[in-house]
Amino acid sequence: MNEEHLPYLPFRKSNPLDGPLQTGHEALLAKYLDAKNQANSDNPFVKRIVVVGKHRYYDLFNAQLLESPLGPAGELRGPFTPINPMNLVWTTQRPDELKFYAAIARFQGVYDKSLTDAEGLRALIDNPFHYEFYVHDSGVSDKITPRSLTPIQLSKPELDFKIHVSLGETHYHVHSELKVQGTFCPISRLVIRFDHFLMLDDQWYLCPSAEILEAVEYFKKHNNSIILTQDDFLQFQQEVLAGMETHVTVKHTYLKPATKAQRRKAGFEVPPEKLVYLSDLGNYVLINPVMKYGEAEIPVLSKRQIYALDKAGNPFGIDRDARAEDEFVSLIVRQHPDFPEQLENPLLYFYLHKSRFLDEEWFLDVFEEWAFHDITVLGFNDLKGNKLNAHKAKVNIQVISGLNWFNALIDVKFGKKKASLKQLHRSVKNKNKFVQLDDGTLGIIPEEWLHKLADYFSTGEVVDEVIQISKINYRTISELYDASMLDEAVRTEVHLYQSCLSDFESITPAPIPDGLRATLRPYQRQGLNWLNFLNDFGFGGCLADDMGLGKTVQILAFILLQREKVEKNTNLLVVPTSLIHNWQAEIEKFAPSIRVHVLHGPNRARTAARFDDHELIITTYGTLLSDIIFLKKYRFNYIFLDESQNIKNISSQRYKAARLLQARNRIAISGTPIENNTFDVYAQLSFACPGLLGTRAYFRHTYAIPIDRFKEKRTAERLQTVISPFVLRRTKKEVAHELPEKTEVILYCEMGTEQRKLYDSYEREFRDYISSNMEEEIQKNGMHVLRGITKLRQICNSPLLIEDEKLYGDTSIKIDMLMEKLRAITPNHKVLVFSQFVSMLDLIKKELHREHIAYAYLTGGTRNRPEVIRQFQEEEGTRVFLISLKAGGTGLNLTAADYVFLVDPWWNPAVENQAIDRSYRIGQQKNVIAVRLICPDTVEEKIMVMQQNKAKLAGDLITEGDGFFRSLGKEGLLGLVGG
Repeated sequence: MNEEHLPYLPFRKSNPLDGPLQTGHEALLAKYLDAKNQANSDNPFVKRIVVVGKHRYYDLFNAQLLESPLGPAGELRGPFTPINPMNLVWTTQRPDELKFYAAIARFQGVYDKSLTDAEGLRALIDNPFHYEFYVHDSGVSDKITPRSLTPIQLSKPELDFKIHVSLGETHYHVHSELKVQGTFCPISRLVIRFDHFLMLDDQWYLCPSAEILEAVEYFKKHNNSIILTQDDFLQFQQEVLAGMETHVTVKHTYLKPATKAQRRKAGFEVPPEKLVYLSDLGNYVLINPVMKYGEAEIPVLSKRQIYALDKAGNPFGIDRDARAEDEFVSLIVRQHPDFPEQLENPLLYFYLHKSRFLDEEWFLDVFEEWAFHDITVLGFNDLKGNKLNAHKAKVNIQVISGLNWFNALIDVKFGKKKASLKQLHRSVKNKNKFVQLDDGTLGIIPEEWLHKLADYFSTGEVVDEVIQISKINYRTISELYDASMLDEAVRTEVHLYQSCLSDFESITPAPIPDGLRATLRPYQRQGLNWLNFLNDFGFGGCLADDMGLGKTVQILAFILLQREKVEKNTNLLVVPTSLIHNWQAEIEKFAPSIRVHVLHGPNRARTAARFDDHELIITTYGTLLSDIIFLKKYRFNYIFLDESQNIKNISSQRYKAARLLQARNRIAISGTPIENNTFDVYAQLSFACPGLLGTRAYFRHTYAIPIDRFKEKRTAERLQTVISPFVLRRTKKEVAHELPEKTEVILYCEMGTEQRKLYDSYEREFRDYISSNMEEEIQKNGMHVLRGITKLRQICNSPLLIEDEKLYGDTSIKIDMLMEKLRAITPNHKVLVFSQFVSMLDLIKKELHREHIAYAYLTGGTRNRPEVIRQFQEEEGTRVFLISLKAGGTGLNLTAADYVFLVDPWWNPAVENQAIDRSYRIGQQKNVIAVRLICPDTVEEKIMVMQQNKAKLAGDLITEGDGFFRSLGKEGLLGLVGG
């Protein structure tokens, strides 16, 4: 043995030149080398043998591996040294040698019988080392000596044992016959040893079954000849032969083959039926193949013969179909690697551990193959703890067209049992591959179908026993379902939608409706055409044009157009409270013939009967929540959600209430359909286009997470492709060539309760002052009048602009609406914000800080005006310019901006126009949109009305002082404050 192959030994650290190893280490090394020498013994003077015999203390088979010195003639001399087989298993990797050593280990220390003894004996007899076998005679010596050993030959030959039954004139004759390797062997000379072997002289034959040994022993006792009367034979047949013929072939030579009449009358004329019986045995499942001949069930692995009596009492025999049975067994043997080996045991069945048997990847294929070969399986659901259905899922899907939906009919069967769609949905939703069937069993959904069904369910809604897929989600039909699943009508519709919704250039122009008092710009006409086009298909959508492009007038034109399309043109418009006045003003201006009812305020009438008399019901998001139980019962023609980003939170009560509303169709209106993440789009389109984006979970995993978290561009493009036919968004830049050079918009800002209460209080005080004084007195106190008007204007801006602001709250509808617009506009545009009050600019500045919107700031106190102007004009990140009206009146050229907000319009339009022209100057290439923020029913609105109705005032207005008020007089001033 080379030193480098020595095992590691825990030697102490020492100098290599030290003395010899310690005695303990020498002993350890000696033991190791002795074990290695045993494993690799090739000493010609030592012989290794296997000795079998009776255990010293137990009446059991014993086997030992021994080594013995040899004499001069090669004889065994002793002493005999036992070899531990467990030391030898590490010397080989061959399976047959390992099994041999395991068998020696088993039988040298055996203390009880085991079902594995037969396998161990076969491994022992295989004897891959060709050792000689000896039997030890304990009668000669308790110890193994050369005199107590006799050489024997152990083998496992082919044994053919049969029992023959013949009938004489009066008696039955029964005898047995044994052949070893085809040669007759007399029963009388056989000796049974150790319940496993038939011994003939020095030949030991391993018997394949204990039943054959018992039969041999029985016939030895009766000298292999039994003669019985007919009555005795019947008893012998029941008590003895019936047990033997299960494992031993019994030849009834007296039986004649059945005639056709006998076969027919006994039910044997039909082909035999193949059965598999399943049963429990501890943690194992027994698999018993049986052939049913007529009414007789014969285990295929048994030796039983078939015989019966006809009506006259004449016995006849039926031959078993050996070929069919062999094919049956061969089929089963091929189905699991453990089965071939089990053929060598005496059992009449195959077996598998229950966990392996119930592995669906195994038993479903096996059961399907059994069914293909017309094999009936019995007892599967009687196995303890087993509720699985024995059949593979058979899935059949058909998609048909309904009125508003595509209906997917999902038929999933497990044998004759059908899974309900409700149970399938529950299982798929829980990612559970087992589905409950009505017979109490669990069908197993294949992994591939689990994923497919998840997609089907996520893009539609389960209604009874169908999945309803909105026709707006037509893309899903062609993407998820095979063409063979679609009926002709579905294929035709899907093709129509794909061709029409991919090419908006071919949309038929809609007529300009009567009653519209506006000239639609080309892109606005396109918007009307788009709305009308979607209406023809019954689809909703989202109108998402930039602010200032006229979304309102497009919707009003569409409502007017609906008069010619439907019988009942009652539509619902849901708006933020602050926009009620804006819509009323736009309707009065562009479509005054529309019959409007405002459902808002504490005294609103909650009766649907009043709805039928109107074309447009205007309500607010707050009122929607309060009146949803009432509103959800009425079916509108259209529902329009203005500023639809108000329902972007799918967990909010606003979203849930909006989804409860009933309508023929729906349109979302928003200049900012996406504010935070892709779920903003999901919320609004799941309202306007139900079914387009599937379930919330589907959208989250398919689009939201990949886009929002991982910034996947392809996923974003795929989502854009899906929604693009149903979202019409034109930016100001895209339609600039269709816009006038300057567009002026009025944004009405409806004050909240606290702000309005404060305004009304100051207005009443000012009105009382004007009313109680003569004209001359008012003219003398012009500055007092101006201060009163100014205070009212400040309240319109924010209560924080007046003294004792803590008493009046800090809510400002103008700041709220301005910030909402800035959030939408600033990502793509630069904006000028003018106010006469520096304190108002400071409040806006705080909000810009909070929203992280970069800005520039210019007032009369600004010292570095050129630097501030440069910052706004040249720095891309600076999106807003806050300017006091006085400081920005002259000397500015701010062409980077294309939106102008006038927070507090005043009596002199010349000053306002001068401010607007800060952006609309020579060199400006953008179309400017100017927005005036007006609080309705205030001094602001009344001055604006005066400007519009009295054009002559244009020449009278001055830029400074109180001359304007002097020209109004007492009556004019009372008009400004509602007197």
